[in-house]
Amino acid sequence: MNGFVKVVKELPPEVASKEPVHVDCSKRKGQFDYVESVLPSLLEHKYISITPAMSQRRDRYPLYAKSALCQACYKALRLSRALETKASELLDAIPKPFLSLHLRFEPDMVAYSQCEYRGLSPASMKAIEEAQVDRKPWTGDLTRIWRLRGKCPLTPNETALVLESLSIPPTTNIYLAAGDGLMEIEGLTETYGNIFTKSSLLSREDFTNMHGNTKAALDYYISINSDSYVATYFGNMDKMVAAMRAFKGLYKTLFLSRRGFAELTSKGLRGKELMAALWKVHRDDFAMGRGSALPECFCEFKF
Repeated sequence: MNGFVKVVKELPPEVASKEPVHVDCSKRKGQFDYVESVLPSLLEHKYISITPAMSQRRDRYPLYAKSALCQACYKALRLSRALETKASELLDAIPKPFLSLHLRFEPDMVAYSQCEYRGLSPASMKAIEEAQVDRKPWTGDLTRIWRLRGKCPLTPNETALVLESLSIPPTTNIYLAAGDGLMEIEGLTETYGNIFTKSSLLSREDFTNMHGNTKAALDYYISINSDSYVATYFGNMDKMVAAMRAFKGLYKTLFLSRRGFAELTSKGLRGKELMAALWKVHRDDFAMGRGSALPECFCEFKF
């Protein structure tokens, strides 16, 4: 909260000698408004204690108050000490500069998308079928409509093509932020050879003993500290990484357009023509180095 409000560790004697007026905000029904329910008591008594409400209105907060709230949350976000130490060691092991690529093409991800893919290896097709259960791919016109809406994850090969269209050199150091079971990785490594992963940088014992959430936390830490960040999806982790990078002033963040890729390929574009069109789709975001709009509180009133 530094820069927004003055925080003290001890109360002044003239205040500490008084009993604060208690305002209980936790038992209110519906949306709670601090302006209506707390501010009058604060102005009257000068010294109050409150039980915070989890559900509250924020639409009438002034911008500096919204900024204080969201920036305080991001400043407070930390990994555990042991995990941050491990993440820092992992970061040190990656050659610099490097790009962190969040690539989502695991069997469960593809199965959940209900998208149909052609040209995948038999092993990938089998893994997808096993993960589908009752979520079968769309068929007929629905397949085309679903893909044109940008609902289908980019394959590693498609991702490599987009990166090439953005003139990202094949010699770029890339940290692969991805879950276990990533399929068709050869489609990326055939073009980009300097690929680094958790499994290649950590000891076998460390990697095999890690829970999935721990691995995701490592990917998050590496991604918010990378020289640039590119995501093929726009999930919760990507939103968190983008916001934290913006908060830290690291704006080289880009989300690849699945919809743009689908629209261009549906028109029959291939080769150099497709790459030129992909550059135009991503040009503005790539040049700005942001890749997504963020709340004003990340850009205004920053102390």
